[in-house]
Amino acid sequence: MRIAAFNVENLFDRARIMNLENWDDGQPVLDAYSELTSLLEEESYSKTNKAKMANLMIELDLEKDDTGQYVTLRRNRGRLVKRPKSGGIEIIADGRDDWIGWLELRGESVNEIGIDNTGRVIRDVDADVLAVVEAEDRVALKEFGDQVLERVGGQPYPHVMMIDGNDRRGIDVGLMTKNGYDITLMQSHVHELNSKGYPIFSRDCPEFLVETSSGQKIWFLVNHFKSKGYGSKKANDARRKSQASAVATYYERLKNEGYDNVVVLGDLNDLPDSDPLEPLLKDTDLREVSEHVSFDTGEFPGKGTYKLGNDTDKIDYILLSPALFNKVTAAGVFRKGAWPGSRPKRWDTYKELKKKIHVASDHHAIWVDVSM
Repeated sequence: MRIAAFNVENLFDRARIMNLENWDDGQPVLDAYSELTSLLEEESYSKTNKAKMANLMIELDLEKDDTGQYVTLRRNRGRLVKRPKSGGIEIIADGRDDWIGWLELRGESVNEIGIDNTGRVIRDVDADVLAVVEAEDRVALKEFGDQVLERVGGQPYPHVMMIDGNDRRGIDVGLMTKNGYDITLMQSHVHELNSKGYPIFSRDCPEFLVETSSGQKIWFLVNHFKSKGYGSKKANDARRKSQASAVATYYERLKNEGYDNVVVLGDLNDLPDSDPLEPLLKDTDLREVSEHVSFDTGEFPGKGTYKLGNDTDKIDYILLSPALFNKVTAAGVFRKGAWPGSRPKRWDTYKELKKKIHVASDHHAIWVDVSM
């Protein structure tokens, strides 16, 4: 049985700012978006913060109306801003309770070559069970399999499941399985809150029970932890650690219920030796597939699963319970759809991948073969 995890960074639609040919060009907008989002969530708006909000809105091209080049301000109830005819922006709300709405990144269609390259990666990895990270929704995931995979010569997955998570951007996690690997049970943790009353998970940690044609039962816990890109390092690290702790609790519960075959996989957004991931990587008996002697990094020696594949780019994981880890026959990372760098290129790519915008994803697919 082949298991894989792949952060596809959206199948058909992606935030416009992340669709630039040079991803770094969008960083100032993402930073401003993150800061403004945090300020808008404050219980009360001080005079100083109101001035910051106004400046950030102007920076985000929201001075004239609620739709900027890369960002949209959604306002459902109440009043947040006033736009004087003389120009500028005035924040008239005094706190979060004065208005209902949010800030969101504007989307646009993913480059068609990039879409097909995503399909080629999934086709060539050829997993029996594939965890997908950052897909729009179940319908998009199913259509991707039925249309794009077939177009590039792959086989659509008959079983596709995804549960809407907590992220407004439509970057959820799901599972795709072949015939003989039926998804028979699901459990969501989307509503679970931390001690401060906020959702534990940025997206969700759905649990999927897969039953094989031979009668084996395997639990898959699919994850996409809080990123490092938005908010303060302290807050982001704390949230990832709380997410890791929660997942470790679910894993221990499944063990206590008598399940030996458990897989925790997805984009954990941190390094193997990081403090936030300790509850999973050090405080449980889960083993990461890159530790296995058979792990194949391909043409480039780094174990990283993001961008240029350095060891410091290792953020995607497949963690196996001991019973499964002992049955591993092969494992590796698949990079053919990722940008290979230059001078020299680090790995071979699909011939269709001629520009950065053509990548299947900035992430590399990670896979493992288990003898069941």
